[in-house]
Amino acid sequence: MRKEYVEYLKDLPINIQLANITEYPFHWQDSIEILFVLKGSITIGVETETYTLVEREIEIINPNEVFRLESKDPDNLVLILDIDPNFFEKYYDDAKDTFYYTNSSDDNAQENEDYYILRRFISILVYEAMSKLDDYEDSIEENLLEMMYHLLNNFHYLIYEEESLKEDEYQLDRYHRIVKYISNNYMDKVSLQQIAEKEFLTTQYLSYKLKEVFGHSFNEYLNQVRVEESTKLLLDTDLNISEISVEVGFSHVRYYNKHFKLHYNMTPMQYRKKYKVSVEQLEKMKKIKYLDLIDAIPYIGQYIEDYERYNYDNRIVKLDIDLNNEVVDIYQKPSLINLGDISLLLEEENMRILKEIQGQIGFRYCIINRLFSDDMDIYRGKNHRFINWTRVENILDFIKRMKLYPIINTKGVEEHILKDFIQYFSNIYDTDVEDWLNFDINSLNPYFLREEISPLYDTMDMVPFILYSYTHENKRIVPNMIDEITKETYLSNDTFFGGNGLFTSNYLNKPSFYGFKFLSLLGDEIIYRGEGYVVTKSEEGYQILLFNPVEVTEDIIYGEKSQEKLKSRKISLNIYNMDGDFQITKYDFNKSHGSIYDKWVFLGSPERIDNAHWELLDEYVQPNVSFYYGKKSTVFNIVVTIKPNGVVLLTLNSVLN
Repeated sequence: MRKEYVEYLKDLPINIQLANITEYPFHWQDSIEILFVLKGSITIGVETETYTLVEREIEIINPNEVFRLESKDPDNLVLILDIDPNFFEKYYDDAKDTFYYTNSSDDNAQENEDYYILRRFISILVYEAMSKLDDYEDSIEENLLEMMYHLLNNFHYLIYEEESLKEDEYQLDRYHRIVKYISNNYMDKVSLQQIAEKEFLTTQYLSYKLKEVFGHSFNEYLNQVRVEESTKLLLDTDLNISEISVEVGFSHVRYYNKHFKLHYNMTPMQYRKKYKVSVEQLEKMKKIKYLDLIDAIPYIGQYIEDYERYNYDNRIVKLDIDLNNEVVDIYQKPSLINLGDISLLLEEENMRILKEIQGQIGFRYCIINRLFSDDMDIYRGKNHRFINWTRVENILDFIKRMKLYPIINTKGVEEHILKDFIQYFSNIYDTDVEDWLNFDINSLNPYFLREEISPLYDTMDMVPFILYSYTHENKRIVPNMIDEITKETYLSNDTFFGGNGLFTSNYLNKPSFYGFKFLSLLGDEIIYRGEGYVVTKSEEGYQILLFNPVEVTEDIIYGEKSQEKLKSRKISLNIYNMDGDFQITKYDFNKSHGSIYDKWVFLGSPERIDNAHWELLDEYVQPNVSFYYGKKSTVFNIVVTIKPNGVVLLTLNSVLN
């Protein structure tokens, strides 16, 4: 039987092999097969076409496409990836009816970025399948899904035929419907008139457009589909030529012979005599040698040298945590936030952001700038006899409701305004508000980052920097509430430009937000502090913060020094002296769970985020939270994996019996 059914890796929708190919006769299979030539060259016959692939070139064989392989190069090496079409159908409804093509005909056609990205995805999948690192199954599925979307967006069969369709989703959908209809009905009487009526087009217009898109007339394309489908019947059944002709939709065997010869340069009977063999002969003709995947590493290393799990250290780091350990230091939670231009709080959405920040983090002090600006509608009457404080009062009322102590910047403000402010608000709040104007901010030991734009501000790279600064260096970094856009700001999109805010200017929480949130969940007393971890205790229980032990300096943030390449770490925690049972909450924060920036990159770094994507990002891009019950034990063990630039926070809250 010529149809082959692929056996995939256990519990995974993929199979990966490295092969040296001499000959593999015509066959077809139930998978999407990707061939990546690492060394030498091979010849591929797919349906009516024949291609020669050389080193670094890729060919995609779609499910049920008839193809054969051969090579006269004895040293060829080819990676073969077989992907279960059912996998992508879970994410994309039309997956099974979508095909993918690469350009294997034109010289240097595979030298652009789309092909480089595809080679990188293939290389990552090979590396994960070979290395079998921690959570390799999850990593394979994540990267496979990204690769399938990359294929859909850049190697869709219709885009291959007509590049302009890449930018015209409506027309892409139309011609996909037409191809799908022909593929499902080629064996019946299919006419251009039928399809034109379904698409509400004239036959003349549709005929012209089909010729433009496919390079063939409607009848030419239909007959090519019929001829290609007939080869399976020629090779795998005993039907006679007339019966096959009827089976694939030709009205007469003469037409079948004519069109078959047009595409294969031989008659159907000659094709059958040449290629149809017994099952035993077929197996003998298969001359292919399968090799160890590790032999592919020298060829794919260039594509994964910056992959976060490449050369991953699979050792387990063991930490012993005695909950009765003495306190080694006092921990101070983040307490100061810069609200920036305070007029932003006149907008309801910015008020919502501050509510979220206070609900999740709970700063105690806030820096207020431009409280006395024109944007606050401070009206100065004749002879400065009256000042309108309405907007200022509304904002200060809100700030007090947020349980924030205001530290007001008075630089450049006229003395009589400040006096009026002190008199008016001291009466309203029954406190000496002059303290708000003269507060010694240095008493909070603040650490201000440079007023510069940095791409790292938007990314997960900021998280270990924030955590390390607070827990190991006592650098009390002061974050901005939101990214503020000025006339000098260079924008390439509406979301990320390297501002130092906890939220983007369009109200999405950045990785830094969760860095400060985790710091706020720590207890007041430190009982352990070491390379990449800190353990604290509070009245509620204990908190264990784990992150990659790397010092991300300001030189790295501002591009003056390159960052050390990080790897995942597996940590085994042995917890001793549990006084009772604990409710354990695990927060796992990494590029895949919680990073808005990385999800934005996954979406293709769009210049503008539409409402549908904005709502998805806002609602679903969060750290992964899971719950456990920790039964009192002599030694209670927890094993966690810290992704590069990732964080895991474990909170152990005492359970009252």
